[in-house]
Amino acid sequence: MAELTDRKLYLGPKLRVLRRELGLNQTRMAEELGVSPSYLNHLERNQRPLTAQMLLRLANTYDIDIRDFTATPTEGGPGELSEILSDALVRDIGIARDEILEVAENYPGVSEAIARFYRALGDLRRLPGDAAERSGPAPLVAPIDWLREIIARAGNHFAELDAGAEAIAAQMSDDPALLQAELRTRLKDRHNMSVQVMRADVIAGSLRHYDMHRRRLMLSERLPASGRLFAIAYHLCAQELAEAIGAQVARAAPPDEDSRRLATIAFTNYAAAALIMPYDRFRQAAEQNRHDIALLRDRFGVSTEQVAHRLTSLNRTGARGIPFFMAKIDRAGIVSKRFDGEAWPFARYGGLCPRWDACDARLPDRVETQLIETLDGRRFVTLAIALPQGADGGRNRAVIALGCEAKHAARIVHADAIDTEQDDAIAVGPTCPLCERRDCPDRALPPVTRALDLHGYERTIAPYPFRRV
Repeated sequence: MAELTDRKLYLGPKLRVLRRELGLNQTRMAEELGVSPSYLNHLERNQRPLTAQMLLRLANTYDIDIRDFTATPTEGGPGELSEILSDALVRDIGIARDEILEVAENYPGVSEAIARFYRALGDLRRLPGDAAERSGPAPLVAPIDWLREIIARAGNHFAELDAGAEAIAAQMSDDPALLQAELRTRLKDRHNMSVQVMRADVIAGSLRHYDMHRRRLMLSERLPASGRLFAIAYHLCAQELAEAIGAQVARAAPPDEDSRRLATIAFTNYAAAALIMPYDRFRQAAEQNRHDIALLRDRFGVSTEQVAHRLTSLNRTGARGIPFFMAKIDRAGIVSKRFDGEAWPFARYGGLCPRWDACDARLPDRVETQLIETLDGRRFVTLAIALPQGADGGRNRAVIALGCEAKHAARIVHADAIDTEQDDAIAVGPTCPLCERRDCPDRALPPVTRALDLHGYERTIAPYPFRRV
């Protein structure tokens, strides 16, 4: 609560949405909160900030979580809206930043609608030629983008799935080797499903395959122990938590069949991770061992990537972990997975900042730590870990990058060598077309928000010099 008193909070749109969701008019809500209707009106119109006392009244009167209520929106905010409106299609309009801020802060529903339209436009732009005519109508929103939005809205935390998985885990061993054996036995005894490790050439092209006729789960010999454990947990959760998973999919309201299947797989994956890394036990282990990634990986018998995923999901009310963001990045700098957390410091569309060293991680299992600072002065600690070459035999070696605000650094063993207050931080931007740092020598493209300022008699350190205004 002390953090909230250090800054003025203008949350009028959120307050207005809450009131409408509760079915109250301003007079009734003002009465219940013990304020005048005119004061409540000022709050809703962002003419007055919400005080700490008023936040406590809201929490006590309507049973809301203050942290959730004051959290920065994960999509449709000023940064994302500015990014969208810098697109070449509308860039010439020259929409002022003040206008963008007003829309984003006062009309969050409009901002979200614009973001959805932009994602749909991006999907259409990726269609080659007349592919749409040849293949039939494309979905309005790409399934992966739709799922990412659903996960972001939930803070990558699904309480019902966690609770169901914890109930199963409570009956199992904490030792990963014993756990795998117990899961195999449970699949066989309760669901008549056997598990068999197969030669790679027998199930070529697959890492796991379920034979529905023989009720046999076949696992490739290429799968490491962590992969085998996760595969068995996945199929057990698919059987025993089918109702909870189905309910979660229904609440997400997938727009098409591909989205429904993708959501079912994602939520089953979530349940499997929650079974292997039960919420309370994993969170306590993470805090007690200061988020030592290698230790957590070995204790729970999982992979580095699985530990990173789980760290982003510790968002249970009253027992939250560090709000990590996470990205899986290939050596070309392309983000294949992303969990935004509360403070993803980069653009949601386009590339990453070339000054972020995450892609440079080369040695598997070695944590590369970096202190970065964004345009608005916020500092973040990021951890990059190169993954070993995958069981699929692919040549592309990916990197897992975790990050959080620098204020959490004392809780992370990998950040011990960093003084977040005194050390120089690497200045980063959202992505080159949106970054207005004038002195960046690593810039790949000029900012779309500024006019170029080129002269034949001068060559500046930073490429693409641009005017200040």
